[in-house]
Amino acid sequence: MAAIRGPSEAVLVDAVARRHYLLGQSKVDIAHALGISRFKVARLLELAMSSGVVRIEIVGPSGIEPILSEELRQRMGLEYAVVVAAEGSGRQVREELGAAGAGLVAEIVGPDDVLGLPWSRSVNDVVDRITDLPPVPVVQLSGALVLPDENSSSPDVVRRAARITGGPGHVFYAPLVLDDAASAAALRRDPAVRDAMRHVSTVTVAVIGVGAWRCGASTIHDLASEQVRRAVADAGAVGEVAGVVFDRMGREIDGPLAQRVVSVTAEQLRRIPHVVAVAHGPAKAGAIAAAVRGHLVTSLVTTADTARVLLEEFADGVDGEVAVPERDARTVDH
Repeated sequence: MAAIRGPSEAVLVDAVARRHYLLGQSKVDIAHALGISRFKVARLLELAMSSGVVRIEIVGPSGIEPILSEELRQRMGLEYAVVVAAEGSGRQVREELGAAGAGLVAEIVGPDDVLGLPWSRSVNDVVDRITDLPPVPVVQLSGALVLPDENSSSPDVVRRAARITGGPGHVFYAPLVLDDAASAAALRRDPAVRDAMRHVSTVTVAVIGVGAWRCGASTIHDLASEQVRRAVADAGAVGEVAGVVFDRMGREIDGPLAQRVVSVTAEQLRRIPHVVAVAHGPAKAGAIAAAVRGHLVTSLVTTADTARVLLEEFADGVDGEVAVPERDARTVDH
């Protein structure tokens, strides 16, 4: 560490540092005011830093891990990554994730966008905390699930979001999972469902949750019979988003369960320019990683403990093999 030679130099270092860092004066202006060369000003500023006269502290945003967020974004090849400092599970963590997700959506969504929302607890938490968006349309991406511990379904979430934006809400009334493929096919042909779902192709920003293919980590998994669960697991399932079940590379798993679902397809999700996943829990890290590998997700809001597991998962970078349709090009300022 460089040392200041004496009291007169200490006074000069202090004067130069205050003018530059507190008053915002340029080196040229400081040199003119103090009657010294700008090269001496530069040397004195370096001395102020190295001697400890000037200490710079960067205070990150409250509740967010900025360094971990940026490392995760780069390692996973994401467009945006927001890591909240909260860890574990529970209502408080969900609330913090919902707030962070709502903030990111408010940043991303512009007046020319179309917002797409399936049903999930995470999406519900985000919509609960959105306060202001441009007057954009909101499109339902999946059929409805009504659970005992939740007070809203897919149409409810879309209508609430549309009230916030002031734009139209395109909803349909159908369960997410039907008893058989014939019933699901019939519902997809229903004019009201078909009319609402045709707006999926216009969606530019979607917010989704991510489920892992295990008990308690995916609503669809928990709704399926034990026989179907095993069959889907045997086909390589690791997770699901918006009713799309996928393997560790993010490839959609077709089969009897997929044919009973009324929702977007994996191909439709990949054509949406921004797909923001709000998901957490180290046990879901494998499913989140697979969704990113399969380009079902472009951005992520998660917790610090989940982020650390994901960084290990992507230690060698993204190794996805799924062919991806060209997304709309946008300028992103990270």
